[in-house]
Amino acid sequence: MSRDQYSFTNPVEQYARVEPPVQHQPVPGVQARMTPVPDLGEKTYRGSGRLAGRKALITGGDSGIGGAVAIAFAREGADVVIVHLPAEQEDAGHILGHIEKAGRKGHAIAADITDAGRCRALVAEAVGVLGGLDILVNNAGKQVAVAQIADLSDEQFELTFRTNVFANFWITKAALAHMSAGASIINTASLEAYKPSPERLDYAATKAAINNFSKGLAQQVAARGIRVNVVAPGPVWTALQVSGGVSDEQMKAFDDESTYKRSGQPAELAPAYVFLASAESSYVSGETLNVNGGMVTP
Repeated sequence: MSRDQYSFTNPVEQYARVEPPVQHQPVPGVQARMTPVPDLGEKTYRGSGRLAGRKALITGGDSGIGGAVAIAFAREGADVVIVHLPAEQEDAGHILGHIEKAGRKGHAIAADITDAGRCRALVAEAVGVLGGLDILVNNAGKQVAVAQIADLSDEQFELTFRTNVFANFWITKAALAHMSAGASIINTASLEAYKPSPERLDYAATKAAINNFSKGLAQQVAARGIRVNVVAPGPVWTALQVSGGVSDEQMKAFDDESTYKRSGQPAELAPAYVFLASAESSYVSGETLNVNGGMVTP
């Protein structure tokens, strides 16, 4: 039997080191053009009906972690709407193909989530396509490394917060109007919420805000039977890295950040989202699940 997420292996050696050559793409980056191309579990994720009949909306679902989650959700039985930027159409098509191959309904929405009105509209579109909404994954993010605060522009600082925090608020607020007991909201934070990189002041600050926002919201909606949780990835090989997310020096040493001495693959994050979306985590809310290759956090 071929390897899947249930196979017992040495986790340190489960994936090879990426050892990426230095490469650059304009924001937001296209996964299909990366070297090497990240592994989203296309060949390995095996579903077992854990999300049968569920309806999911995933921002940033065209590639990277969001793409891996979309594939996993579909193979677990969910219909999935993904949100992406227009420039990411190539990657979005790849994910839709895997959703449809899993026998589930897939739909892609090209949208700029830095606009409040567009966020509300995309939720309405997703609900219309799916016939409801059970799972929301706020995953889309902006990350651009800047070495010194003197060089961090007002425009970038604001855009990072609008993408990572404001959109999370707008989309969640709109989605909650369509969610009932049993629904699950999963937000993507980062190791940087606890261990901020000096080159990513704006990004790290947004991830700490997401973590805090999620824990407060979890308490607010608990009485409605809706759970809110967070996944905080460590260094994972995605299009963020090749589109300005790390410096050339950081890219060369990308595999060396984690305790495992290899970067993570998006496929390794998907099971965490499946767990938090499924009824298996019914007693889990307000939690942050760190998936970071052994990098200890508070």
